Amino acid sequence: MYKLFISLLFGIFISQSSMAKSFPSIDSVIHASFPKSTKMEKHSIILTKKQFSQIQQKAKAKVDTKVYRYYTLSNNGKTIGYAILEFRKVRTKKATVIYGFDMKGTLKFTEILAFGEAPEWIPSKTWMSQLQNKSPKAALHIGKDIPTISGATLSARCLSEGARVARAIYEIVLK
Repeated sequence: MYKLFISLLFGIFISQSSMAKSFPSIDSVIHASFPKSTKMEKHSIILTKKQFSQIQQKAKAKVDTKVYRYYTLSNNGKTIGYAILEFRKVRTKKATVIYGFDMKGTLKFTEILAFGEAPEWIPSKTWMSQLQNKSPKAALHIGKDIPTISGATLSARCLSEGARVARAIYEIVLK
């Protein structure tokens, strides 16, 4: 009986670990969209009440915090972009997402770095690619210029709201 119990536990452990998704590092995400020689400098910002209000209004999304981490991306001593890290609640657990912008304000990439919800609720690479190379004028609203995802609507909404908040931070604070 003991051996059967141990075998069942081992089987459950193996099946759970094979379902776990590995996420990319910040370095690999940034170097996929910017030159390999890009240097990253980590910063933190605390939004003022005015900035907080402006960002929430511009993004048309709820902003949960005044503290953000961002990276200045430079190549040969010249700033070529910014990457903004966001922690957003999807359903009951948080997702960590990084949004990268070039100096023109184009959203170069959106990448999930951590996802606390069930792995089946992670948007596909095909859907995520819709958030690549979006111009500064793109609205980034689900159901309008970005299609929804059946079975992952809350995840898609979280990512698009995060993109709008990150863009607003870029335009109001970093630009």
